[in-house]
Amino acid sequence: MRKSAFASILVFLAGLGTAVAQQPPMENKGLKIELLSSYALGKQGLDDFAQRQFRIRQQTLEPGGVAGFHSHKERPAFTYVLKGSLTEHRKGGPDRIYKPGEVLVETTDVEHWAENTTAEPVVLISADLFKE
Repeated sequence: MRKSAFASILVFLAGLGTAVAQQPPMENKGLKIELLSSYALGKQGLDDFAQRQFRIRQQTLEPGGVAGFHSHKERPAFTYVLKGSLTEHRKGGPDRIYKPGEVLVETTDVEHWAENTTAEPVVLISADLFKE
């Protein structure tokens, strides 16, 4: 009787394991998606996607730091300001200060440089189409 009761408990516990298994949800719940920025890749003048990688990087610009003048002609990007304030100097445009939550849109016609004029580091998340 004792052996049979033990076997019954094992069968019961095994059944609990399958009853507790959860199916993956098919619908979103509590998810908010907000478009921060976009641009059409087909309008960037690039025809070499097979030679590119889509990458995302974290960049930290220390106080007084500078990202030297460069072009995005071959490397369109988005750069999200996670922390700090970044001053951008864009060729042909006014200087602009980006704060956390804002995005630098760096299409293939952008030439610019940036600096951290504050006492705190600037942390950026940058996604680009890098040519290998």
